[in-house]
Amino acid sequence: MKKHITSEAVLLLEDGTIFRGKSLGRIGTSGGELCFNTGMTGYQEIFTDPSYYGQMVVTTVSHVGNYGVQHQEVESGKVQISGLVCKDFSHHFSRNTAEGSLQDYFVDAGIVGICEIDTRALVRHIRDKGAMNAIVSSEITDIEELRKKLAEVPSMDGLELASHVSTPQSYDQKPEEVKYKVAVLDLGVKRNSLNNLVARGCEVKVFPFNTSFEEMETWNPDGYFISNGPGDPAATKVAIESVKQILEKEKPMFGICMGHQMLAQANGISTYKMHNGHRGLNHPVKNLLTGKSEITSQNHGFVVDSEQLKNHPDVEVTHINLNDNTVEGIRMKTKPAFSVQYHPESSPGPHDSTYLFDDFIALLEQSKNK
Repeated sequence: MKKHITSEAVLLLEDGTIFRGKSLGRIGTSGGELCFNTGMTGYQEIFTDPSYYGQMVVTTVSHVGNYGVQHQEVESGKVQISGLVCKDFSHHFSRNTAEGSLQDYFVDAGIVGICEIDTRALVRHIRDKGAMNAIVSSEITDIEELRKKLAEVPSMDGLELASHVSTPQSYDQKPEEVKYKVAVLDLGVKRNSLNNLVARGCEVKVFPFNTSFEEMETWNPDGYFISNGPGDPAATKVAIESVKQILEKEKPMFGICMGHQMLAQANGISTYKMHNGHRGLNHPVKNLLTGKSEITSQNHGFVVDSEQLKNHPDVEVTHINLNDNTVEGIRMKTKPAFSVQYHPESSPGPHDSTYLFDDFIALLEQSKNK
């Protein structure tokens, strides 16, 4: 493990609230939207989830870093968060299979953070006031200078970010025996989503976020998977147009998280920014089609407008959040397309929702047998 240098650090929130603590990761300054995750484990998967691009994560679990890092627990090619805020940051790790410390991992990735602050007080504050921009620094102590830098951090509302996390060029992944071909529109896809498709006999070809429907169709896929991703779904206009064309051709389609929001937008249903969003591994969701409930892994700050869904002639609600009754799933009434707001690949999280990948396979099979 590399020798680490700890210095004083400052966290400044958009509303002027200040927290002082100790540095973690690289010495520097970083800003982003401040949000909290209630998960008790899976920190490496969280930090590498592309849906967190542009966001600074507050962890509500007391200790972070205690089991180190290893390469098979990443969900993308790099750390995606803009910063970390936590209570106790462990520079040492105890898992014998770990390949290194979280501190070294953050230094190599250029991630700035702060620890040894009252995260319970911070989470209560942003839970009441709402997710807001913030800046953390372990090199600047002058609050007025930090205010100026914080003013330069863009608002998440109206921000297109899929272009920052999507693959620059298409790539393939396939099982030993190929049963179906699935085109993946990469808005910030997680590796475990692809693993779930491949494990079910799907050859996947992952396309950049701005790929046209015509270009994806040249590969002759059996169906489409629209991935999760960061930013404001309403600003991700090219993907919305692609989804519209997928629906026009009545190709089987499964969307998760931002992909869910793309399906809504393609049907003229608005999305809006939530007060806090849902981020954690313990969100209860009810499947209205089966009557069963499932505990889900979630990471989103925007949601589909439930009022606009009520009288929509072509779309129906399939899942609701049992905490706040927000829309968690929809499906088309006359087309083979459905979506959920949460993360059924469950990395990290419980595996209650992996049946949704099986539902997608059933759609592909039905389409093939027509």
